[in-house]
Formats: sequence, structure tokens, C-alpha cells
Amino acid sequence: MLAAFAKSQSADDPLSGLEVGERPDPEVPDGWTTVRLRTAALNHHDVWSLRGVGLPADRLPMVLGCDGAGVTEDGTEVIVHAVVPSPGWSGDETLDPRRSLLSEVHDGTLAERVAVPRHNVVPKPAGLSWEHAACLPTAWLTAYRMLFTNAGVQPGATVLVQGAAGGVATALVQLGAAAGLRMWVTSRDPERGEAAVALGADRAFESGARLPERVDAVMETVGAATWSHSINSLRPGGTVVISGATSGDAPAKAELTKIFFKQLRVVGSTMGTRDELERLAQFVVGAGIEPLVDSVTPLAEAREGFVRMVEGRVTGKVVFTL
Repeated sequence: MLAAFAKSQSADDPLSGLEVGERPDPEVPDGWTTVRLRTAALNHHDVWSLRGVGLPADRLPMVLGCDGAGVTEDGTEVIVHAVVPSPGWSGDETLDPRRSLLSEVHDGTLAERVAVPRHNVVPKPAGLSWEHAACLPTAWLTAYRMLFTNAGVQPGATVLVQGAAGGVATALVQLGAAAGLRMWVTSRDPERGEAAVALGADRAFESGARLPERVDAVMETVGAATWSHSINSLRPGGTVVISGATSGDAPAKAELTKIFFKQLRVVGSTMGTRDELERLAQFVVGAGIEPLVDSVTPLAEAREGFVRMVEGRVTGKVVFTL
């Protein structure tokens, strides 16, 4: 089958290890099924795998990809849930300390076919396009859990998103605006702030700027560079939800005094559950949300999508068709 896979790894030249070519059809363990993919999407996770982060070299070659949608053996149209729990685990799979994502232990979705546990397929709503379905399982699911499971906000609340340009940040803006939240964003690039407003953000501010009022919740994916601003931007009793730390995880000031004095909540958030993915897909269709797509190209031309991501030229999701 055709696939985009990591054949080697390099921290300095990740694209040197990317191969787009033939791989064996997936093996299907008991309790698993295969999905013939119609669309798949790219994530920064795939680039990190090529850099050697989170994917041990002894597992190579590894088919990349966490996002995908396609058709099961019985013809059902589905979205693939990328979080794979360990054998015997029950309950919230994101809490399983031995969980993995597709493309970490098991081959991923950037291929004509993928094998997944039967529990990991979610019915694709009829009103959801294949391109938009492929956008949901990673960045959009992360954003959904941050906002609706972990932030504890209600319609009318004000939410600050640190760093307007990332995939999770874009999803947060679109989901929050559709749910009746007042979404504010920060960005070092005025054009990216304007783009977030065009997608539904109420206002955009320069990174680190003093806000006109404190917010109910902050969505944090940047880490060290924005941590103090996030804590100082919260009203007493507010919540910061953190799902990443792209600028580092050791801020110069932890702001512990402000956290306990203002009774702030700091909540970690990782991916989401299969049931949350199903609710996300229904919400996207019901609210008429169209996930921002950067480009749609055949999987055979996947290298160009990887190049765009490595060079920072991506706005929205890079989607591959099969």
C-alpha cells in the first residue's frame, strides 16, 4: 500500500527521513479492524517523529499520521480515533499511563489502510466532508477537551488563547465562538491576529499586552514564554488549561503566590476520548463549523505538505486524499 513513513530520523533535517512509497498492508490483531482511508491530515507530531522525539529508532520504519477518516470493512464511513489504550484498560483512555498515539507504537494514518482497535472508529456524520473529518482527531479533539471538558466555562465567558496561529489555537477559536464564548487571542504577528478575528475571535492582542479586563480561562499551548501573562490575565477563581509548551516548560516565574492567592486552577489536558471525538464531530456539523484547511493534495505528494509545515508556511490543516 502507498504510505508516508519515517525510514530514519534527524533532529536537524527531519525531511531526510521521510519516504513516500510502498509499505506492507497492516496486520490486524484480534479485536481490531482496518479502515480504508479517504483522507488523512498532517500534524506537528509527525515532524517531531522524524526528528526522533517520541518515536524510538528501533520502531522504524513507521507509517506516520494521527488524523484520518475512511471506510471500514463493512462499508461504514468513520473517523479514526488516534489514542490507543493498553490491553485491558477501561475508562478514559487519556488517563492510561501506557497509552499511545497511532504512529508511535502502531502504524499511523498516512496510508491507504490503517489497523485500529474496533473501539477507535467513530461514525462520520453524513453532513461532514471527508476533508473536514480528517481535521478532527488530534488538534480539534485537543481543543474540544480543553474548552468543554477541562476549562469549566459557559456561554458568555471570556477565554484567552495564547498564540493565535497554531492548529489547536485555531480550533479553539472556531469552537469557542460557535459555542457562545467570547474568544480573545494573542499573537506576535498582527496578520495572524487578524486572521483569528476573521475566524470568529472577538479581539486580538499583541503577545504579552495588558488586557482590558481579566478573563475566565486561558488556553495555554505556548508554555514558558506566555506563562506569567496567562496567570496575570485570569480573574480570581479562573482556570488555565495547558496542553503544550512549545517555548519550553520552565518559566522564569512560576507565579505560585498568585495561583494560590487568587485561587486559580491549573489543569493539564491531553488529546481526548473516543466519546469526545464523536461529540466533537456532531457539534461541528450541527454548528456549521468549517475547520480551516491549508491545502488538499494526494498522499503521493505528501512531501510538499511536510515541507510547508517544517518551513512554517501552514495556516490550517494540511489534508491528504487517497
